[in-house]
Order: sequence, then structure tokens, then C-alpha cells
Amino acid sequence: MVGGVEERLLQWNREEEVALSTRVWVESKKLWRVGGPAILIRLSSFGILVVTQSFTGYDGETELAAYALVFALFVRFANGLLLGMGSATETLCGQAFGAKLYHTMGIHLQRSWIVLAVIATLLVPWFILATPILRLLGQEEDLSTVSGPIALWFIPIIYSYVFYFTMQMYLQAQLKNVIIAWLACGSFVLHVLASWISVVKLKWGVAGAMGSMVLSSWLPIFGEFVYVFCGWCPETWKGFSLSAFSDLLPIIKLSISSGIMLCLQVWYNSALVLLAGFMKNAKIAIAAFSICLNITTWELMISLGFLTAASVRVSNELGMGNSNGAKFAIKVAVLNSSIIGLFFFLLFLLFGKSVAYAFTNSEDVVEAVASLSVLLAISVLPNTIQPILSGAAIGAGYQSMVAVVNIACYYLLGVPLGILLGYLTNLQVQGIWIGMLCGSAAQIVVLLFITIRTDWDGQVEKANARLYRWALSSEKESNGTPTLIS
Repeated sequence: MVGGVEERLLQWNREEEVALSTRVWVESKKLWRVGGPAILIRLSSFGILVVTQSFTGYDGETELAAYALVFALFVRFANGLLLGMGSATETLCGQAFGAKLYHTMGIHLQRSWIVLAVIATLLVPWFILATPILRLLGQEEDLSTVSGPIALWFIPIIYSYVFYFTMQMYLQAQLKNVIIAWLACGSFVLHVLASWISVVKLKWGVAGAMGSMVLSSWLPIFGEFVYVFCGWCPETWKGFSLSAFSDLLPIIKLSISSGIMLCLQVWYNSALVLLAGFMKNAKIAIAAFSICLNITTWELMISLGFLTAASVRVSNELGMGNSNGAKFAIKVAVLNSSIIGLFFFLLFLLFGKSVAYAFTNSEDVVEAVASLSVLLAISVLPNTIQPILSGAAIGAGYQSMVAVVNIACYYLLGVPLGILLGYLTNLQVQGIWIGMLCGSAAQIVVLLFITIRTDWDGQVEKANARLYRWALSSEKESNGTPTLIS
């Protein structure tokens, strides 16, 4: 490996002699090769949830608010936890691919399935007991009652995350994410068509929209199974192996820290939606807040595509022993994401109110959204930087440190400040949103400091030690235990 590191350093020194603009262009192409399909995947996946909310919202304000509550308090939590825990796959597969330890990637994928399947099962009661939980939290009775059946529809969605997130990260690490993008886009188009038929034509209401969502969420997963199992990943998929059941503790530790990191971040917005539910005109407040979050999340999906790209690029470079390449990839990812963020800042500033009509025909809700339009536009700016820094953390494998930062910035600063501004002033929902922005801004400052101060040469050594320990373990187990299915 030493020779490989020296070779990479010599290559980097030669690259430094090339014009900066050329290096930025070359790195940008590498980022977009991963980030472009990742953006389409994120937009399509989130689009399925938003389209479902849109069709549900036209059944009435109560259904819209109930869906928003379930999505914010239950689905976002589960999504963040499973996505975060799945990012351990992104770290390990990305570094293994960079180090050319291809045979370990399939085993890392299977280990993640085991860990995430257990966590998804533990989350099921959370959805079954949605109505009593919302009553316990003090939500209005009609909202709590309508939310119960909606929450049950999300149980198969939670299990789909076990495979969807991990397969995505496994394929992205080896630069094979175009197939995922095609499958995701196809499932989104299918969902729009199926929702329109079931809700508008057949008048099946909420059940029609939710049933279409379940179908559209599982179809791309079956497509990914076919792609992987039928020979399109010959170097990284060697079949199911009993090795996946051994040496799980390091995977669990990395998965837990990853899950906490992203779960705290996603739950932050959910907590603010919950706070909106205690205000005057709770239905309107929740609906308006959730619409604004959905609008900003559309833009966030693009930045999360760059999160994926940054994570893959950083982990690949660390796996190859190139710390300078990892740092340069982060800088270029921030540059690309910031340019796009500036465009959406101007777009939302000008048309923030008009977008609300895509979610509701209630003028009260539209006016509430309009009152948040300036804050909505400002929220875009931190969304362009924060995911890149989180992607760097995932690529390097120091998620536990970011989890501590999230607790401090979000829950010791953002939420208390939002409560003070929302309930002790006349700002109401605007006050909650300002608190959210302050917590996000503080997090970015801390993450920037951590990223700048990180010893990236030390991260290379840690990555190499981790990879080769598991590589030797996997080879030893594979020699003693044949694969179950090839």
C-alpha cells in the first residue's frame, strides 16, 4: 500500500502544476458523475412523498395536516435514522473501492442489511401507535385520529429504506449509480400517473395515494436486485455469504454514530413542526410550515446529491491514500453546490408564495406561506454548504463527532431559540423558523472549523487500517465458509 500512496502523492504533485481552473473542472466532472444521478435519485424519491402529500392535501386541510404530522414526526425520524445508519455502507464501500478491495464490498452491503432490518423492525410500533403518541404530545383530536391510518401505510416504506439506501450507496461507491437514477425517475413518473388515476379518477382518496406510494417505492428496489444479482457487479458481488453475520460490532458502532448524526439533523425540522402544532390555528400553522419545509427540501435534495458525491470522492481518495485529493474534492463540491444554492435563493425570493398552490387551495395556508417567503429563501443558503460538510464526515468516517455538534447547535441553540421567538413574541411560525436558521448557521461554522482542522493524513491511515483489518477478516472467513449463493 505504501507504494500506492507514494504514487498517488506524485500524481497529486503533478496535478498541482496544472492550472487551478483545469483542476476544478476535472474534479467537478468527477463530482457530477456521481452527483448528477444522485440528485435525480433524491429528487425522484422525495418527489414521491411530496406528490403523495399533494394528492392527500386536496382531500382537505385535516388530511394535509395529518400527513404533514406523520411525515414530520415519524417518517423523517425513521428516514434519517436508517439513511444515517446506511451511510456506514457509503463510508466502507467508498474506501474499499478506492483501495481496490472489491471483494469486501458485497459483504459490507449484506452486513448493513442485517443491521438496518433489525432497526426497521424496532421502529414498527412507533407507527402502529401513532394516534396515541400524537394525543400524548397534545395534538388536536381530529389530527391524531386521521394520522393513525396514514402512519400504517408507511410501515412498508420503512422496510424499503433498508434496501434502497444501502443498495444506492453500494452502487454509487463503484460509480454505477446511473441505473439507480433511471429506476428512481421511472418510479416517480409511475407514481404521478397511479396517484392521478386512483385519487382523481377512481376517487380512492388517501388510500389511493398511499397505495401508489408503496408500489412506487418498492419497484426500483426490485430493479436494483436484478442489476446486482444478475451479474452487473461481478467484482463486488460474489453472492450471499455467512461472513456477513460475523464481525458485526464495528459495523454497528459506525452505523449507530452515522444514524445519530443524520437523525438528529432530520428530527430538528420535525421538532419545529411539532412546535407549530401548539400555536393558534394549528392546522394552518402545520400545513404552512410543512409546505415551506417541502419547498426547501426540494433544493436540499440537490445539495444531498453533492453530499453523496463528496462522500464518494472523499472516501475514494482516502482509500487510495490521497489526503490532498480528499480536501480538494470538498472545496470543489462546496463551490458547485453554492452556485446552485444562489440560483434557488433568488427563485424562492421571487416566487415563494406561488409555489404554495401546488400543495393546497386554501388561501389561509397560502398567506401563511407567503409570510415565510423571505425566510424560506434565506434557508436555501445554509442548505448548500452543510450537506457537503456532512458528506466529508461520512467519507472520512467521523460521524460521531458531527452527532455531538448537531446536538449542541440544534437542540441547545436552535430549538430553545425557536421556542422563545415563537411563543414569547408576535413572530409565531416566523420565530420558530428563525431559531432553525440560527441553529443551522452555528452548525456550519463548527463543521467548517472541524473540516479545516482535520488531520487528513491521519484519516488516510485510519481508513487503511480499518479496510485491511476487515479485508483480512473477510478473506479468512470466506476461505473457511463458502458463499451460500453465487
